[in-house]
Amino acid sequence: MITIGLTGGIGMGKSTIARQCALLGAKTLNSDDVVHRLMSPGGKAFAKVSENFPQVVAAGKIDRKKLGEIVFADDKKLTILEAILHPLVIAEEEKFARAMKNKGARILVLDIPLLFETGGERRMDLTLVATAPAFIQAQRVLARPHMTREKLAAIRARQMPDAEKRKRADGIVHTGLGKAASMRMLKGFLGRWVSKSLG
Repeated sequence: MITIGLTGGIGMGKSTIARQCALLGAKTLNSDDVVHRLMSPGGKAFAKVSENFPQVVAAGKIDRKKLGEIVFADDKKLTILEAILHPLVIAEEEKFARAMKNKGARILVLDIPLLFETGGERRMDLTLVATAPAFIQAQRVLARPHMTREKLAAIRARQMPDAEKRKRADGIVHTGLGKAASMRMLKGFLGRWVSKSLG
């Protein structure tokens, strides 16, 4: 089995590429979904997050929006949250990978927004970046509820620049040309790298 780390900045079309990977037969796991499960009541991160951020707990649940606002404005609190979540997310990814390998999967795609920022590429066989022009990225993100240009600028400032991600990646899929074009690029990447790696 070959493991591909899929990443890309906010609004770059990463989720679309993950869905296309699944359509092509890859087994996929979204790290944001993993975080959501970990922080749900009964999840492995619920107690520690609640203990460190009691102000975000309401009606027995963690308010992820409020938590995001708090850590986004304070690097120290973000570091605390990351120290809680990252080891648990990695453990869940490894558990999923073992299960998929046991089932005979040939391609595993891990959808990880901060892949390069956290050094996650060292755990991958290959890396793939979803990218789009900055103006398309802005159009997509600003169409989301409660999003502003100021918030987008702050998020961009915290993420590795798109150009740097593209430079580091084994493959690049441009999502600004439509889904048919991105699917062709994705097939080209999988055909070029994966078949060679799997022999």
